[in-house]
Amino acid sequence: MMETGFIIETIVKAVVILAVFSALAGFTTYIERKVLAFMQRRLGPMNVGPHGVLQLAADGIKLFMKEDFIPQNASRPVFMIAPIITSATAFIAMSAVPFFPEFELFGYTVRPIISDINVGVLFVMGVASVGLYGPLLGGMSSANKWSLLGGARTAIQLLSYEVVSGLALLAPLMLVGSLSLIDINAYQAEGFTSWLIWTQPLAFVLFVMAGFAETNRTPFDLLEHEAEIVAGYATEYSGMRWGMFFIGEYANLFTICFLVSLIFLGGYNDLWFIPGWIAILLKVFSLVFFFLWTRAAWPHIRPDQLMWLCWKILMPLAVINILITGFVMMF
Repeated sequence: MMETGFIIETIVKAVVILAVFSALAGFTTYIERKVLAFMQRRLGPMNVGPHGVLQLAADGIKLFMKEDFIPQNASRPVFMIAPIITSATAFIAMSAVPFFPEFELFGYTVRPIISDINVGVLFVMGVASVGLYGPLLGGMSSANKWSLLGGARTAIQLLSYEVVSGLALLAPLMLVGSLSLIDINAYQAEGFTSWLIWTQPLAFVLFVMAGFAETNRTPFDLLEHEAEIVAGYATEYSGMRWGMFFIGEYANLFTICFLVSLIFLGGYNDLWFIPGWIAILLKVFSLVFFFLWTRAAWPHIRPDQLMWLCWKILMPLAVINILITGFVMMF
């Protein structure tokens, strides 16, 4: 009986996460357009609904109604499955993320995590890294040279910056002594001064910078750099296949923001007089706004600059941070 209840609870959690973050991914596109418009002294969406708030619904209807075509020379099975890989891995990665503290609902204790595994960080990073196969396969299967170039950039950029993000997390994980996101959150339970950002500021900066590259955000959005390669790996996609790429992209943005909040910013622990569930929402949406702000304020960089930054600056800094952390722990 308990096993049946556990299965039902897991299914309900999965459906809720899928529904909530799909809606958030869509709503963030509206917020992004309004934030960018405000920072660039424009209005953004204004005509569909009050202040353009129904633009999201209009865009969704358009994607569902738009013709879904496949290029004549494309590899059809790979072309069709590539967007599914991107969106599916983005949501699967969320299954090991604890979003809120435990709470009571109708006398039942709810744990807002689908699967509490002791290698949560490793699982999230591993599954998210599989998402690179979506743009890569989409670009390779499209029979389009611009898509192929976007797919090649995908492999180079995401693989490179995954190494940086992994090395950046190694130092704080050495301090905590666990790969569980719940244990990392508990490590910072003593309050504001126990946040890992104070003992690992360099790791925080490195992980956030790698997050920009892994979520394909400006200034590292070279996979579909319109000024150079039309729309990169997504050039030949339309309709909801195109939309699934970007649902996965925005879902990954929220995953990165939750990881940063849980690992470096005290997670869902109470913050002074602010309850934990409100505190983590404030942290996550502040980070999302920071990602949007950066897009409005920072220009693109060239692919060679991106690789130079990764391998000659960020990678050595991550290794040095690990060595310093090890020496401090030892002595």
